[in-house]
Amino acid sequence: MPNISKTADAARLEEAAAIILSGGLVAMPTETVYGLAADATNDVATAKIFEAKGRPQFNPLIIHVSGKEMAARYAEFSSVADALADAFWPGALTLVLPRRADSGLSHLVSAGLDTIAIRAPAHPIARRLIDALDRPLAAPSANRSGAISPTSAADVAQSLGGNIDFIIDGGPCEIGLESTIVKIEEGEVLLLRPGGVPREDIELVIDAPLQKLSDKKIQAPGMMKSHYAPNVSVYLDVLSPPSDHAFLDFAKSNLDHRHRLDLSPDGILLEAAANLFASLRSLDQICTDNDLDGISVAPIPHDGLGEAINDRLRRAAAPRD
Repeated sequence: MPNISKTADAARLEEAAAIILSGGLVAMPTETVYGLAADATNDVATAKIFEAKGRPQFNPLIIHVSGKEMAARYAEFSSVADALADAFWPGALTLVLPRRADSGLSHLVSAGLDTIAIRAPAHPIARRLIDALDRPLAAPSANRSGAISPTSAADVAQSLGGNIDFIIDGGPCEIGLESTIVKIEEGEVLLLRPGGVPREDIELVIDAPLQKLSDKKIQAPGMMKSHYAPNVSVYLDVLSPPSDHAFLDFAKSNLDHRHRLDLSPDGILLEAAANLFASLRSLDQICTDNDLDGISVAPIPHDGLGEAINDRLRRAAAPRD
């Protein structure tokens, strides 16, 4: 099992930084989910991410930086990208931008594309680690590829076990959903993945509606049809779950079900987002312990963070490849 640090003091961060500099893998907390961090300029270290996660190499990685100044070393910024970074960084927005020819990044992070996905995380531990290294970190979610994303250090240890070198325990993630991903292309902003920054907030900044991506080619993380999946099947928009299912409720729609968890009894989408992945993990274990056939999920509103919650649930319910 990896070494799990219960503190993030200077000595522990120095230890984590040394592991990354030597080509190792460190799980770090962010405000969205826990990330599996490696030196994004090191081909061997980046390849270890794909190996540890069992991740297909056509699926790009997100690069984590301290801010816009650091990001400009690796990506080309337009005026729209500048405005979005100024509005939402540090925070849960990832920008897909043209990759600088002299970036020095491993080509594995781009999965053969001429763009990179990049963001500045807001979590203080992630920021201190990036500052200590002064280099970009490739950091997809720290879990087995396609499985439920981790929102605690225990989730990371359970999913990846001995495949990584070090875990920094920063407590539960505040947002609990991955970042929103947008691509700036020919003056338009395309939504590639809904996430921790709601669509409405982005549209206020760009003063235009977000556009849909017409090309179904994977251009960023989180675009695979089946993703975020528990071991059992997931069924959506269920008001009367069968007795042989666990039930993921929202706003107390059905209080009578025996194996029930509520994402937010008061119907608060921010709370529901923070609880989503942990609740799916718990219900998955309840299904195993009680020989249940699946997880039924109550309807979730689509406004605000509901768009991202429903995106994750659709992918969790999609047929497995």
